[in-house]
Amino acid sequence: MAEERESWKIKDEAILSELVALMGLSDEEKALLGGLADQARAMAPKMTDMFYDRLLKHQNTQEYLQGLSTERMHSMLGTWFVELFSGTYDEAYTRQRMQIGHIHVRIGLPVRYPLAMLDVIIPFGEEVARQSPRPEQALTAFRKVLALDVAVFNQAYENNQLKHLSELVGGERLARLLLAGKG
Repeated sequence: MAEERESWKIKDEAILSELVALMGLSDEEKALLGGLADQARAMAPKMTDMFYDRLLKHQNTQEYLQGLSTERMHSMLGTWFVELFSGTYDEAYTRQRMQIGHIHVRIGLPVRYPLAMLDVIIPFGEEVARQSPRPEQALTAFRKVLALDVAVFNQAYENNQLKHLSELVGGERLARLLLAGKG
């Protein structure tokens, strides 16, 4: 059987440190984004309107929103967007992002829907980044942080799959090997 991979040992908040190192997100880039929080806050309402307008027009995503407060949903998405420009990407940030993923998993939302909605978020984030005194560096930093968020968010889905498969087969290592087609 294949040996255990080092990446399999990285869990929870440690995922962020690994990804920040992998992506080369520098302190300078973090500070650059942190200086754009007000611009992101101004852009958030327009982005959330477009985001939820699309979701509510699609029957298969609409069913996940029924009975929920649209004001609360707009507020949560707007807060998430502004936090992309917080400049602080630490363990608390990771826990909050993982929690978002866990909520999506808990309601049974297929991962394809939040990923497909990135095309709504990206232009707004890029517009915020272009307002920086150093727009090219800010664009690069925004793309890194958004990719980081997507990776952490997806980790919640992976964790859920591993948890259930591990329970079925008797351990995480065997579950990972099975998912890789090696078990």
